[in-house]
Amino acid sequence: MTPVERLFALEQFGIKLGLDAMRVLLAALGNPHLAWPSLHIAGTNGKGSVSAMTERALRAAGLATGRYTSPHLFRVEERIALDGRDIETPRLSGALARVFTAVDRLVAQGALAAVPTYFEVSTAAAFLIFAEAGVDVAVVEVGLGGRYDATNVLTPVAGAITSIDFDHERHLGTTLAAIAGEKAGIAKRGVPLVVGEVGDEAWRAIAESARLAGAPVIRVQDGTQVETALVDGHARLTVTTPAGRYGPVRLALGGTHQAANALVAIRLLETFAAETRRPLDTAHVETGLALVQWPARLEWLRDPRTGARVLIDAAHNPAGARALASYLSLARVPPVTLVTSVMADKDVPGVLGPLLPHAARVVVTEAATRRAMPADALAAAVTALAAPGTPVDVVREPGAAVTFAHTLAAPVVLAGSIYLIGPLRASLVAGGFEPA
Repeated sequence: MTPVERLFALEQFGIKLGLDAMRVLLAALGNPHLAWPSLHIAGTNGKGSVSAMTERALRAAGLATGRYTSPHLFRVEERIALDGRDIETPRLSGALARVFTAVDRLVAQGALAAVPTYFEVSTAAAFLIFAEAGVDVAVVEVGLGGRYDATNVLTPVAGAITSIDFDHERHLGTTLAAIAGEKAGIAKRGVPLVVGEVGDEAWRAIAESARLAGAPVIRVQDGTQVETALVDGHARLTVTTPAGRYGPVRLALGGTHQAANALVAIRLLETFAAETRRPLDTAHVETGLALVQWPARLEWLRDPRTGARVLIDAAHNPAGARALASYLSLARVPPVTLVTSVMADKDVPGVLGPLLPHAARVVVTEAATRRAMPADALAAAVTALAAPGTPVDVVREPGAAVTFAHTLAAPVVLAGSIYLIGPLRASLVAGGFEPA
């Protein structure tokens, strides 16, 4: 079994929140997470986009960067990037081999009660890769929650919370205050915490957690002026903060919600520059916003041979679905054929309810994971939620579902689960689809 195969074998053990095993493992590896400064980003939605914008701006400033995000779309190597490029398989395999060697020794010694989880092992490998590469800074996205996430062993230069909404309630709680409190668990004494535009309930929980931790808080809207216009589905943004003025700049990532993500990235970058005294010009920040690439976030692909178009979006929770629905409205996309699969533990009305008014037809399929809701059950749920008379088709194999959708006249939208859109996007690109 290769190290990568052994990593995937850990998926069967699921999620285990806590930091004790991670600290023991990293100590055995020489504490690689202490070798580089970091920025730590939590939030319900937007943390991947903010991580990507922030890393791109830091790279524009000439810094050697690492970026750790999750989940991946198609290849596990996508989770770990050096200078904006996904690491190669041999490098990942080498790091994983060293991590598993340490794991086996620690389990044999009784220092670890069990083998760490998939996420703990992949996080340790990422931290080892960043240390060995000698990055100037790494942008690290929280995996789940914050307080007990494996990445929370970091003491970063600054942290950020992008947004608070309902997701992963089984692990994080069933109220916005509880979810916000878990995500605010990344707050640390003396480490500035940038907080995005969140509701009052979430804000009170975050502010209290930060106060108890001794973390100074920067609310993105404080002292900030923002002008936004929508051009072809993308926000055109001008921002004035206490530290600078940016724009007008057209955001590379589509949707009005990216304006809020861009504001978090701007304030986080300003905080990094102030804390480290590293030069970070306006042009560097604007480059991060205007040139960032982050696949499957309101991403149009087109087949140049046939003209077929497909919109791919990682909407897998209610907040993401609302953002996609807003984009479809504001960009005046005509009624679509929605190809979807949803995980069995997700809020189906919350995920699909906002999208169904934009769907002329729905094609229900099954992502290739045991977590996927059976297609027949999902089709029944969609039929109950959709407007009367909305056609609902069941095509269990995802590739065949997309092929069928393209035989229809409406634009095709893929959404509902990253487990669906990741492999489908890879298949479409391999088949000749290009960014539209």
